[in-house]
Amino acid sequence: MARGVTEPRSSTERSLVRAIGTWALAAGIINVTVGGGIFRLPADVAAALGPAAPLAYVVCAIAMGLIVLCFAEAGSRVSLTGGPYAYVELAFGPYIGFLTGVLIWFLGTTAVAAVSTVFATNAAKLFPVFEQPTMRAILLIASFATVAKLLPLLLLVLAGAFFIDTANLAITTAPAAGDVTRASIVLIFAFSGIESALVPSGEVREPARTVPRAVFMAMLVITLLYIAIQLVAQGVLGPALATSTTPLADAAGVVLGPWGRILLLSAVVISTFGYLSGMTLAIPRALYAFGRDGYLPAFIAAVHPRFRTPHISIAIQSALACALAITSAFGPLAIISNVAALLVYFGCSVAAWELRRRDVASGGIPFRVPGAAVVPILSCAMIVGLLSSITLPEWRVLVFVLAGASVLFVLTRRRRAALAAPTA
Repeated sequence: MARGVTEPRSSTERSLVRAIGTWALAAGIINVTVGGGIFRLPADVAAALGPAAPLAYVVCAIAMGLIVLCFAEAGSRVSLTGGPYAYVELAFGPYIGFLTGVLIWFLGTTAVAAVSTVFATNAAKLFPVFEQPTMRAILLIASFATVAKLLPLLLLVLAGAFFIDTANLAITTAPAAGDVTRASIVLIFAFSGIESALVPSGEVREPARTVPRAVFMAMLVITLLYIAIQLVAQGVLGPALATSTTPLADAAGVVLGPWGRILLLSAVVISTFGYLSGMTLAIPRALYAFGRDGYLPAFIAAVHPRFRTPHISIAIQSALACALAITSAFGPLAIISNVAALLVYFGCSVAAWELRRRDVASGGIPFRVPGAAVVPILSCAMIVGLLSSITLPEWRVLVFVLAGASVLFVLTRRRRAALAAPTA
């Protein structure tokens, strides 16, 4: 019988060190999730919903809460590196698993590129020399090896609470459901990251305990922080928030003065450094898994003999994301990334139900999702509702990516069969 996805596929999988604990994984999720998007998106949500903008955060928090329940159970049941890719593959077979892996890689690449453009834009306001295309490209290239973040956001929230004009938070007209949905699909960009931070599951200690605890801890912190940020920005700036290109920096300028604006502009640069460093840990593991499983050349799954990291996949991923960041803009990249993320979430929600039905427990004693029969259904319903606001042109790119992945799946069939043969 051919080996299953729950077994190590090669000696390189066994050589990965299980060194990531609960606090480290939670910090990684927060680091990946709280990226440059939150520094820009409050203005976009305010433009769509005005004072009712917090409703979009509530919708996203509910959706992500349901999704997190599914991720937590699936993650505690499957310990193999690859995260959602491994969850879905085990539940529905290699083809659907591979498409999920491609979506993870694609959303990670486009998200990193999108956040990198925010980083470059804000850095250029601090240092105008980076307005020049060549210098901007150099800055983006340098950003893919840097780290750090959160204190300026917390300072804005704590100090800004005393400057809120409650009239700016008054909702005079109930927004249309379609407007809330569209705003939420944009805002998902600020919440995505769990699917990336959980990819190194093969390097997590006691995943049955670590994954659920880390996910819930991180999501609680992130949700409270985001709602507080939106309320402060809305309360301080009022209608001006909707037209601001640097909303949190502008709010900090009102609350803390000119030095506060400079601090928040600097925080964007620092935050995106942290985001990129987190994604440099997470997303290349998807390429590693593809190489390990025979979808891509085997050298991509090489593990460094000294540092025990998949160094080839890290180098390739960083180069691809950097090139896309240099040649693209934030808006289209964010929407494409969000659609890919929601499709991955949909697959994992269904996979969580299937893995529990089959009682898979390769990661140890699995975490039991309360209301397991209902949670995946509610999660899928929320995702479908959010995706209903996506236009046909926005779907086109994803269709092309999945079609290309399907061709690759067929072309590599013999190579994958050869890899499986020795353990048949």
